[in-house]
Amino acid sequence: MKAIRFSKTGGPEVLALEDVDLPPPAPGQVRVRHTAIGVNFIDTYQRSGLYPVSLPSGLGLEGAGVVDALGEGVATLRIGDRVAYCTGPLGAYAESNNVPADRVVKLPPGIGDEIAAASLLKGMTAQYLLKRTYAVRPGETILFHAAAGGVGLIACQWAKHLGATVIGTVGSDDKMALARANGCTHVLNTRTEEWSKRVREITGGNGVPVVYDGIGKDTFAGSLDCLAVRGTLVSFGNASGAVPAFEPGILSARGSLYLTRPTLFHYTRTAKELQETADDLFKVIQSGAVRIAINQRFPLAQAREAHEALHARTTTGATILVP
Repeated sequence: MKAIRFSKTGGPEVLALEDVDLPPPAPGQVRVRHTAIGVNFIDTYQRSGLYPVSLPSGLGLEGAGVVDALGEGVATLRIGDRVAYCTGPLGAYAESNNVPADRVVKLPPGIGDEIAAASLLKGMTAQYLLKRTYAVRPGETILFHAAAGGVGLIACQWAKHLGATVIGTVGSDDKMALARANGCTHVLNTRTEEWSKRVREITGGNGVPVVYDGIGKDTFAGSLDCLAVRGTLVSFGNASGAVPAFEPGILSARGSLYLTRPTLFHYTRTAKELQETADDLFKVIQSGAVRIAINQRFPLAQAREAHEALHARTTTGATILVP
């Protein structure tokens, strides 16, 4: 089969399309023949070496398709089942992948394969951020960075559905209308505005109870400035690089703030947690409250170009690879 591989860490140029022999699924695994593959920022962290992986390696954590082989002992799935996964193992950038059966979720009839591949990781991330890491309450005003990105478009729609007023940030003026159309009441350009000052103005000087920050290094200090007393900074990504070391005393000095660095993996540790999180996402999509925009499609062989677009921050919504 065809698969994207890399033998050294670095920029998008290290990605190569290769012929790979995929062994039969091991006990407890299923083989998923992909019809769509999700592209996510975590893929760039693993490719660059920010999140170390054993080399040489495949890439990609998210895929959707059909079960076409069962490993010994698998009783919860059948050949022909429509499924998706997004918590690994690495190797989704391929025509097929062997995946533990307890890391696979079944797709309901109303959720297409491309929608699943485009939304599962990003949408389940939005689910745990908004409903479990800091549970958004009706009437609150919140700040969500990268509002026109893959996670942001889903999360801002969902937060509005939960009754929050959403302040979203974007990196260019041409993304502002998109953010407004997807749940944001206020949209700020972090490259041209004093955005932390504007957040204070919008909230009457009080600040927001929570900031969801997937940007990292470039927005960390400003995010702290936006928080109300005893506010929570949810730092869940590193799109601009890792947050540098800091003195914890700044949290008390700025209002006894809370800081958390969550990951999806710790919110979907069991098969039950995983399926429940996915089902909550599928429910809100099927209700129409959250719409999934697949704005970039690349052939599998053009994974490098997909990563270059991510780094350039020219993408909006979801990006998928098509085998």
